[in-house]
Amino acid sequence: MPQMRRFLFILLYIGIFGPTAALSAQTLFLQEPPKRETRAVWLTTYASLDWPKAKAGTEEGIRAQKDELRRILDRLQEANFNTVLLQTRVRGSVIYPSGIEPWDGCLTGTPGEAPGYDPLAFAIDECHRRGMELHAWLVAIPCFKTSAVRRMGAKCVLRTHPELCVRHRDSWYLDPGQPGTADYLAAICREIVVNYDVDGIHLDYIRYPENAAAFNDRASYRKYGKKRDKAEWRRENITRCVREMHRTIKSAKPWVKFSSSPIGKFSDLSRYPSHSWNAYAAVYQDAQGWLREGIQDMLFPMMYFRDNHFYPFAIDWKENDCGRAVVPGLGIYFLSPDEQDWPLTDITRELHFVRNIGLGGQAYFRYAHLRDNHKGLFDFLKNAYYLFPALPAACAAPDSIPPAAPQGLHEANEGARYVLRWTPPAGAHAGAGLRYNVYASPTLPVDISSARYLVAAGVDSCSLPIDGVFCGLNNVCFAVTAMDRYGRESAPTELSAGFFGAAEEPRGFLPHDSGTLSIPAQDCPYLAIVDLYGRIVRTAPYSRQVSIARLPKGIYQIRTLGRKGRSAGIGYFIK
Repeated sequence: MPQMRRFLFILLYIGIFGPTAALSAQTLFLQEPPKRETRAVWLTTYASLDWPKAKAGTEEGIRAQKDELRRILDRLQEANFNTVLLQTRVRGSVIYPSGIEPWDGCLTGTPGEAPGYDPLAFAIDECHRRGMELHAWLVAIPCFKTSAVRRMGAKCVLRTHPELCVRHRDSWYLDPGQPGTADYLAAICREIVVNYDVDGIHLDYIRYPENAAAFNDRASYRKYGKKRDKAEWRRENITRCVREMHRTIKSAKPWVKFSSSPIGKFSDLSRYPSHSWNAYAAVYQDAQGWLREGIQDMLFPMMYFRDNHFYPFAIDWKENDCGRAVVPGLGIYFLSPDEQDWPLTDITRELHFVRNIGLGGQAYFRYAHLRDNHKGLFDFLKNAYYLFPALPAACAAPDSIPPAAPQGLHEANEGARYVLRWTPPAGAHAGAGLRYNVYASPTLPVDISSARYLVAAGVDSCSLPIDGVFCGLNNVCFAVTAMDRYGRESAPTELSAGFFGAAEEPRGFLPHDSGTLSIPAQDCPYLAIVDLYGRIVRTAPYSRQVSIARLPKGIYQIRTLGRKGRSAGIGYFIK
């Protein structure tokens, strides 16, 4: 596991060279990373913007579509992301076999055409295999362009529930003022939650559209408004939808997280106006009220701003989070030269700020802009900001009782690989729905409160491959905890160091002049140089002098390479 090797190398550096080195290493990371932090990305299926580019419908197309998603998730896993917001209801159409709405055309190129497999089930399995959560992202109120109606088929909501639909400009929308709209959206939530092992339901566009003054809801207002203030009535319409979806989701699976992405500025602040674009007044989202009422487990406000359009409003969200996770959505597309060409520092400052004030994590709109690594953002996240895994935000639970600890933690040498293995806890949980978190440390007890010792989060099996040679050489201790679907974590079960046999003491730093490294005498055919992330960056036949002139600055380990993959540590150097 690349993440584990990267962690163990940093851990070894801190452990070997003592408190001074630990302090020096900490300065590399700028802030103590939180152990629990949602790191999310919106994965857009609308018009195949992020996924899928390949079209299904044939066996070859299905394989290509699946492989494409696997590559996306592998890349996110490399950078320790833990949450994928997958666009599941697109625009009145979906990416799973639904009894309510038609297939979206992003999968096959033809609206209403089945792709030949279940993309939502596949995506959930692949996320869970990588320790990530999957939240089904539903575009709530908008449906489709007027020009697309003919292609939507018999399941089109305009045909099945025309009384719920309103035309606004060139598109059809659900009318939040119709009482049946809440029931319709709740039925879609129920269909997904009952049939799929999703970790969350995430609402986008649970609001009135831009230019809401022109939204044609006069008929529903006359019928249901009862002469109330129209703004208050509209806000209550949206809240009624959220309330009914919350009731439906929690009655089926109370651990499924329910969230939304409101406009990034909730309302005008005393010193910082929203310039008429805010959640509360402009589009009738009382998102902070939803937190107070407890009908949202978390929020992902779309804070696609910078400077004073960002920081005061981030503080406002924190001051009104009601103890729930608020995860700012960052507009990383603005880094693109094709957009506003922001410098990377605009985003990195926001990242450090939201972590420092204790918000619930970060989300990125959207995946393609991470993939394209605008201004080096993905490299920054992978190599500097998300150095360690993190647990995603927990969900409100009926009590605070955690699961029992796993049992029987041991190592197994299984041919060419080493594996940590354990068994589920006994008792009421008996392993049902549990995931596991693995920690490692140079000493016992392992400090499971620190992200720096978290090796793998959300493991969906009772085993984890490990670098046995590295662990044996460096006296690594392990701990495993069980975590239930609410995010409650058990006490640890620990495994002491030395289970791989006698450990060889590290030999410290090796001398060099920035161009040539001096190697002690060794009986081995080859040498390997390993970087901070556990990657072999160079191999060479054994020699007492090794060139390091072309290596970038960093911390490295040099190791022997022998027959059958045997390897031993020689020492370390900093360039």
